[in-house]
Amino acid sequence: MKEAILYEKLDKQQVRCSLCAHRCTINNGRRGLCGVRENRAGTLYSLVYGKICSTAIDPIEKKPLFHFLPGSKSLSIATVGCNFKCLHCQNASISQYPKEHMGGIIGTDITPEQVVDAAQREGCESISYTYTEPTIYMEFALDCATLARERGIKNVFVSNGFMTMESAAVIVPYLDGNNIDLKGDDKFYKEICGARLQPVEETIKLMMEKGVWIEITTLLIPGLNDSNVILKDIATFIRALDQAIPWHVTAFYPTYKLNDRMETPKESLERARKIGFEVGLKYVYGGNMYVDGWENTYCPRCKSLLVERHGFSVKKNVLSNSHCPYCEAFIEGIWV
Repeated sequence: MKEAILYEKLDKQQVRCSLCAHRCTINNGRRGLCGVRENRAGTLYSLVYGKICSTAIDPIEKKPLFHFLPGSKSLSIATVGCNFKCLHCQNASISQYPKEHMGGIIGTDITPEQVVDAAQREGCESISYTYTEPTIYMEFALDCATLARERGIKNVFVSNGFMTMESAAVIVPYLDGNNIDLKGDDKFYKEICGARLQPVEETIKLMMEKGVWIEITTLLIPGLNDSNVILKDIATFIRALDQAIPWHVTAFYPTYKLNDRMETPKESLERARKIGFEVGLKYVYGGNMYVDGWENTYCPRCKSLLVERHGFSVKKNVLSNSHCPYCEAFIEGIWV
């Protein structure tokens, strides 16, 4: 265990956690909604510091990040726990583990030094804190990210964005990229995820302002968040921040507690991409369903093919110093 950051002690041995936007008030002997932060006699502890439950070497495109070191490898790590309870979670076996296994915590003990050493040894240009919500294991992510930054390795969050401004400020100095889910409207967040939309939007804005490279993902679930109104609202929000933020619209397949839903039809992704481009976004990608061209990066000015992808593989990359080699348009991203 490790004493948590970002909490305050209250009367009667209660504590208030300020790590995520739930801002849980936690009684002695109880845990926050994430299931991995426990109040013990008025001191809040992280139960998952260094307890890695999942690790892999992934292509960065799997995050998905398409404008961030394309073709590079990223060491991905996760602990159990999550501050959401999404009914469609594809990683529910680990994200919901403490809640569904009587508070159990699983994972292999590992140090930040071992994580960063492994990234270097395997030739990974970044470490991705992913699979579950990295905010809930912030103490460990922060120690890993600090050491990685010292060794020239970039840091990536794959996040639901349900942070506080305090926790975002803690990690931002060490964070290079962040793919944040923008899942739907506020009704969707409350009914499907057990959360709220506004804190997510505030996190995206702050990360943008502080210079973290942001890409947005929306998983389209038929009948829940795939209406034209919701999709246009999301695209308009992104466009108001920066038209160069890549938007990934991805296909849903029945899973966890939404096995009764049909998978996303191709037409829905086509419609979402069209809405994104009509609103004025430069880069809109389709995912979780292969359609030729949906994963490629094209120059928004001359429409030339710049980065060709198939699945998570980069087949061709003709970018030259962040510019289109054909018309010299600047292409936003972190390319080197």
